[in-house]
Amino acid sequence: MRRLLLDLTPLKVSVPYRRLWIGISLSGVGTHLTTVAVGLQVYDLTGSTFQVGLVGLFALAPLVALGLYGGAIVDAYDRRRVVILSSTGLLLVAAGFAVQAWLELGQVGLLYALVAGQNGFFAINAPARTAIIPRLLPGELLPAANALGSLSMSLGLTVGPLLAGVLIDTVGYGWTYSIEVVLLAVALTTLTALPPMPPMRDVRRAGLRSVLEGLSYLRTRPNVRMTFVVDLCAMVLAMPRVLFPAVAAAVLGGGPTTAGILVAGMAAGSFLAGLLSGPLGHIRRQGLAVIVAIIAWGAAVVAFGLVLVAVPGPADGGGAHWALWPAVLCVALAGAADTVSAVFRMTILQAATPDEMRGRLQGVFIVVVAGGPRLGDLALGSLAELSGEAWAAVLGGLACIVLVSTLAVTQRRFVRYDARHPEP
Repeated sequence: MRRLLLDLTPLKVSVPYRRLWIGISLSGVGTHLTTVAVGLQVYDLTGSTFQVGLVGLFALAPLVALGLYGGAIVDAYDRRRVVILSSTGLLLVAAGFAVQAWLELGQVGLLYALVAGQNGFFAINAPARTAIIPRLLPGELLPAANALGSLSMSLGLTVGPLLAGVLIDTVGYGWTYSIEVVLLAVALTTLTALPPMPPMRDVRRAGLRSVLEGLSYLRTRPNVRMTFVVDLCAMVLAMPRVLFPAVAAAVLGGGPTTAGILVAGMAAGSFLAGLLSGPLGHIRRQGLAVIVAIIAWGAAVVAFGLVLVAVPGPADGGGAHWALWPAVLCVALAGAADTVSAVFRMTILQAATPDEMRGRLQGVFIVVVAGGPRLGDLALGSLAELSGEAWAAVLGGLACIVLVSTLAVTQRRFVRYDARHPEP
């Protein structure tokens, strides 16, 4: 049983890593609480799934621009300082969300602007946090650390959406956003305790040339590049979260609480996979593991869509239909598959990249990991307007399976990737 459970060794052997993990966990709860709250608030104001999908579009531009440039900043400056300053920016944006809710401004444009600011700071903050980890731990503990990171993210995705659904139903958007402010403030205090992390070597000054240098490096590293490509297939084609508000309102019923349960269900699957991630540290064919996990993700999203196809509509009296629970099971399986994929994609990136390039490639990673779902919000939100939410999930999941299977056949080097001899 001990071999099945999450390996806690990184938390035990490194006090700085433990502080970093606590800060990431607290901020994750607050950030995901706000992500759900923004989607629900936009849907309340507009009644349009497409308008909810536009949240992703307004997040995408700063994610791409500042994700790439932010990675260059991470390589050029003290990573502790970058983390603290960007976390302060996230705290200020969270305060903006709370203020607009308390004043009942009801401006969708303002929400879009705050989302853009939030994702801009996140695009700098996240590469700095992840580039710090290999400086705090030996290489053999990276899979365990990435599993802990996935567990932290799952905790945020589980607790945040549940809090959002319950709080919005009971005390409204003002208190919901205010809780994020408190969580981010506490997280910031833990990050200030990290040791200095200056560059290990002389590096190019942050700027366009430095960004281009990172992208040029990536072109010569096919295995690292494939970790980005397959994740984009999964997130752009088959990320179902944009469907949840409309599904909760018109298909399953139950309103914001149902939407929160669906998001939390996906996170619960991720959490369980992280909790039982002990065997992942022994898997050597990590490229193959990524392919299998993403195909499983697509299959779970297809199953989610088929459950929705079979539902005649909300239950009598406005409550949730009993099919909510099979739907939750499907998204939980999707979340578990995504966690396995994420652990190995991050490990391949960290093991196959030198320290002086980690910030820039982590910046690309953040653009893919965070920007991919935002594009997926727009893609499935638009498709749902044409085909309905249920068939959007089915078609997106099938497209993901087909494309990733094709890549597995054509990119054999990635499928053969061996952790004992990491080749970028």
